[in-house]
Amino acid sequence: MDAADRELFQLLAPERLTIAVDVGANPIDGDPPYKGLFRAGLCMVVGFEPQPQALAELNKVKTDSEIYLPHALGDGGRHTLHIARSDGMSSLLEPDPERLRLLNLFEEFGEVVERMEVDTVRLDDIEGLEDFDFIKLDIQGGELMVIENGRDRISNAVAIQIEMSFLPIYKDQPAFGVIDTVLRSMGFLPHCFAALKRWPIAPTIIEDNPRVALNQVLEADLVYIRDLARLETLSDDKLKHLALLMHHCYGSVDVAGRVLLELDRRAGRRSELYDAYLKLVSEDA
Repeated sequence: MDAADRELFQLLAPERLTIAVDVGANPIDGDPPYKGLFRAGLCMVVGFEPQPQALAELNKVKTDSEIYLPHALGDGGRHTLHIARSDGMSSLLEPDPERLRLLNLFEEFGEVVERMEVDTVRLDDIEGLEDFDFIKLDIQGGELMVIENGRDRISNAVAIQIEMSFLPIYKDQPAFGVIDTVLRSMGFLPHCFAALKRWPIAPTIIEDNPRVALNQVLEADLVYIRDLARLETLSDDKLKHLALLMHHCYGSVDVAGRVLLELDRRAGRRSELYDAYLKLVSEDA
């Protein structure tokens, strides 16, 4: 933890470390959004990864601040896991061949090479899972099933990063608008795009590279946070974890500042925390 990280943590003085839940913890898509917070020693991670090889890799390098569980989260029922040729496209949903053919290379990426029956577990039914602050959902079309069967637990979180599909590639995959409506009903609003992926429509190939996209959006990692106009619904400690997540994970100084102003207001201060935070950010720039 560097000096700036220590100072912000000491400034907020939360009662505990931030807890992040990672649903689909397979690290094939790069670093998780909470990496900065975790490396600073400010975060505990509970990950879910049902694919045995990926789970083994995670457990091989985990620290004492990480727990990885083999559960496939869902509705508590038995489902077929469609294991695709491209590891990152394996899903409880069946790939849609017509949609795959729309996109360069995706017919090969999404080819199902094995089907495996798995028992899913509802997030709300996981025993021993502590109250968490952040959840990352990236399970190839199964995100809404997890949300609907984890409402009690997720309702206590302050931020969510979820992979949303704008061009569904699985059969019966929930549309972006459906998931957005559900999250809004739970008190979350969109904050930012952590990542936005475009992909070329077949058969056009630009610059001899079938991956070079034009305008078609495929999917995005979208960040939702608690409604900033309704911060009175959150405890002081939840506000502190929201500020830490926004600062470390997304560089959202404005959101963190707004949260600190709310903490100042509750304590009857003018803007002591807010002013100290802005000074810290400016010195660290």
